[in-house]
Amino acid sequence: MDVQETVTPAAPPWWRQEDWIAVWLGALFLIAVLLGFRLGLPGFKWSDSSSLAKLLDPSGLGQVGLVFVVYLLVSLPGAMALGAQPSRYCAGFPVVFALAWLSQIAAGNATATYWGIEYVIFALIFGLIVSNLIGAPLWLLDAVRTEYYIKTGLVIMGATILFQEIMTAGALGMMQAVGVVIVVWYFSFWLAKRLRLDDEFAAILSSAVSICGVSAAIATCGAIQGDRRKLSYVASVVLIVAVPMIVLQPWIIRWLNMPDVVGGAWLGGTLDTTGSVVAAGALISETAMKIGTIVKFSQNVLIGFAAFALSIWWTVRQPREGQEKPSARVIWDRFPKFVLGFIVSSLVFSLLIDAATVKATKNLIAGLRTWWFALAFTSIGLETRFTDLLSMEGGRPLAVFLGAQFANLVWTLLLAYLIFGGVFFAPPVL
Repeated sequence: MDVQETVTPAAPPWWRQEDWIAVWLGALFLIAVLLGFRLGLPGFKWSDSSSLAKLLDPSGLGQVGLVFVVYLLVSLPGAMALGAQPSRYCAGFPVVFALAWLSQIAAGNATATYWGIEYVIFALIFGLIVSNLIGAPLWLLDAVRTEYYIKTGLVIMGATILFQEIMTAGALGMMQAVGVVIVVWYFSFWLAKRLRLDDEFAAILSSAVSICGVSAAIATCGAIQGDRRKLSYVASVVLIVAVPMIVLQPWIIRWLNMPDVVGGAWLGGTLDTTGSVVAAGALISETAMKIGTIVKFSQNVLIGFAAFALSIWWTVRQPREGQEKPSARVIWDRFPKFVLGFIVSSLVFSLLIDAATVKATKNLIAGLRTWWFALAFTSIGLETRFTDLLSMEGGRPLAVFLGAQFANLVWTLLLAYLIFGGVFFAPPVL
């Protein structure tokens, strides 16, 4: 009997690999911004029908159209290098883009903003509706490229994580952030393993709970090349759990008669989005809101360090079957190169670009990054079935998240009292 020999397809040259394409594309956006290119991004804030109509007037739609053209043209060459058929990509991209735009419109509503419901959850829902109720045709799937969009967005995101801002965030805020991230991450990972989750799920969940919610989950999933369905699950849980916490935590702070600075530090270390921290802090006092924002920002700036550390840890921890621990060469080959793009972006904007330019371009760069993430989460929804999310791991990931979040609440409250309550340091005055 003849035995057919399996031929492993040759890997594409390094410059055509998805990670490097994301680096080139992210760098293109950042260089264009530094050279003075200013893409007029549409607004999304609205509270009633009249303000919504203003977003949808010819001027607003014209800005949306320009963003669409730019993103289609710059992403098409990379998609083709990754195997997309140009005709299918050009036919499918408008659908993905339209859903990403609608998700930002939905999240821009005043009520959604108040409750901290971000565009991520709407993008996921809209994509799920299409894939589960209508079905995603083949011509659309060529434009459904989650990792391509996420990695490009993360490279751009690096320019908004500045090393100088670590000091601006405050020594006390950074001290609490480091204490929360290290302890809560390891506890979450331990709990996930006790409940028989795989390393991939455990790492994404742990980063979401301990660092800063959805953004940390995105960075971790990219760094360890994780399953997009697990990322969508974690993002959904993070945003759903944040809603009752916005109401309950301020009530607990008042009930326990906590000092405002301690209450704010507790909010900043436990709520997973900056918007939810601001909303909850505003229910207490201006001081609580400011302290909470400082602490939340301190955790945000740790994303880059965490992504880099997780990339190294993952490549060493996960040798291929039948292989020994990877050598330095294998680590380099398997290391996600877009993380290097993230770090270089952060270094350039931290050390080489003058502060005035950084400040002037920060909102634009953040907006460009948001569009890439919206495209990515729409893509996750378009390639996911409802049943995949509802039945995933028999409910164990939700149990891990809730258990880890409870531990986070207790541990972070203790740290907030020790660091901001006058036990070891003088309470900050704002």
